[in-house]
Amino acid sequence: MFGYYFQLGMRSLRRNPVLTALMVIAIGFGVAASMITWSVFRVVSGNPIPEKSSRLYTALIDNRGPQYNNDGEPPEALTYTDANALIRARKAPHQTLLYPIALAVLPAGNRDLPLKAIGYATNADFFGMFDVPFEYGSAWSAQEDDRRAGVIVLSHELNEQLFAGADSVGREIDLSGHTYRIVGVTRHWDPKPRYFDLFDGSAFDDAPQIYMPFNRADDLAIDTDGRNNCGGAPNTSGDTGREGWLRGECSWIPVWVQLDTPAQVSAYRNFLEGYAAEQQRAGRFRWAPNVRLRDVQDWLAFENVVPPESRISLIVALGFFVICLVNTIGLLLAKFMRRSAEIGVRRALGAPRREIYRQFLIEAGTVGAAGGLLGVLLTAIGVGGVGLLFAPEIARLARLDLSLMALTLLVAVLATVAAALYPTWRAAKVQPAWQLKSN
Repeated sequence: MFGYYFQLGMRSLRRNPVLTALMVIAIGFGVAASMITWSVFRVVSGNPIPEKSSRLYTALIDNRGPQYNNDGEPPEALTYTDANALIRARKAPHQTLLYPIALAVLPAGNRDLPLKAIGYATNADFFGMFDVPFEYGSAWSAQEDDRRAGVIVLSHELNEQLFAGADSVGREIDLSGHTYRIVGVTRHWDPKPRYFDLFDGSAFDDAPQIYMPFNRADDLAIDTDGRNNCGGAPNTSGDTGREGWLRGECSWIPVWVQLDTPAQVSAYRNFLEGYAAEQQRAGRFRWAPNVRLRDVQDWLAFENVVPPESRISLIVALGFFVICLVNTIGLLLAKFMRRSAEIGVRRALGAPRREIYRQFLIEAGTVGAAGGLLGVLLTAIGVGGVGLLFAPEIARLARLDLSLMALTLLVAVLATVAAALYPTWRAAKVQPAWQLKSN
């Protein structure tokens, strides 16, 4: 019966081409507007590491006091002193620190111009904590962290550019005049948003290309390529130059820890408060301990990673879709009620109301499928133009993939069938006797 009703629906649509076109256009434009904005919203609001987001925490310590902090919140990163102190304490099963770097890649033989490579100075735990996948080799070891070894991990993209995608583990590379041994090459890895480096505003930046040991970068005095938040806090170390900056109160190093149980979370929070209290007793802090320990989802919410324009655009698009569906309800009601005589004859011949429901809902589904196909086409066009509404680094994340195409079709069909429920109910209530007498 489905095939038969589908054929009836197609004939009915052809009998009223103008009415059918209006419904298809309304559904197509409505679902396209919703899917275009959804293609952006799903990227910026997604959980970048769902399997571990509740076990990864960023640690924050107020080194400024109420005079300099914002609404009682500590700075969004740690100072050099505090970050290294937390790592040396080893109070978490896994812990990492990081800051962005930018180095010049000098190709072998000086046949090409130097390339700029961006990435992070970090430690060995970074890769395991954040589930970084490897194509060749692996991360360096904790022992190489302690030895301040000259090792490097490349991204898949940089390895393609420098070594044509070959296994480059064991080879050497010149970065800003220093030689590094390649120990690993990652697969393509670029979580969005980049939750572990929100401090530097890198939530939607290009993927990192290099990773090197934090201690090695420290030895070579490689400065941060990211944000340096001194916030008006005075330098109480007495040092000047780079040493004064390192020992001062500038915040620029995010620290992350992996805590697998509530007991570990409680113990680490107590450790942070104890460390801050110790700094207070030493005279460095002149305020009560003020610390934060936020997991990935809390950190994303606190940093307001989802752009407000994406939420507003999605709400507006959904409202437009609802208006289109309301218009579709009216068009379907007019279309179905014009066939009251046909319905009366079918009911008089013994067709139950459920068959009327089935026939007309299948016909509505056909209209929805046609609107969905139009919606896919309009979504493809609209995704290419989202840069008119969103910042370039966000707009380029919107893509028309198979899942979005399938969702567009599914939403169009289900929404149209839902819109057809009231017109179908009205059609099924037609009294056969009245129709036979009047016709």
